Amino acid sequence: MKFFAHIIATTLLTLFAMPLFAGELVREFKGTGNTTTVDFSVESPWIIDWRLDSDYDSQISLDIVLLDAMTGQFVGGIKSGSRQNVTYRSNGLRLLTTSGRYKLRISSSLARWTIRIEQLTEEEAEMYTPRNAD
Repeated sequence: MKFFAHIIATTLLTLFAMPLFAGELVREFKGTGNTTTVDFSVESPWIIDWRLDSDYDSQISLDIVLLDAMTGQFVGGIKSGSRQNVTYRSNGLRLLTTSGRYKLRISSSLARWTIRIEQLTEEEAEMYTPRNAD
């Protein structure tokens, strides 16, 4: 009986210890200021996982624009495809369902940013639920 209880406890501990998204890291970009990243290739589905930090409470901003790597054409922003700036310390995820070769144009002011591009499985993508549907 103790053997089965141990198996169940171990299984539950493993399940609850797993992150919501255990995607495979494709690229990670860190910095301050403005830049355009190197190209990266991803298959659908994938996420942009971004974080914005600063030593200041105001006048900070971050704008991340997804570009087609071949044409430089605008594909989308970090907030449901729009070009909305983030102006406070925060983080977020954006699920994308189009494979391709992309790069990011990052503009920031008084901020430190980290952006991770992660490849997901179909099962991981099904668990994704946006907080705000725009």
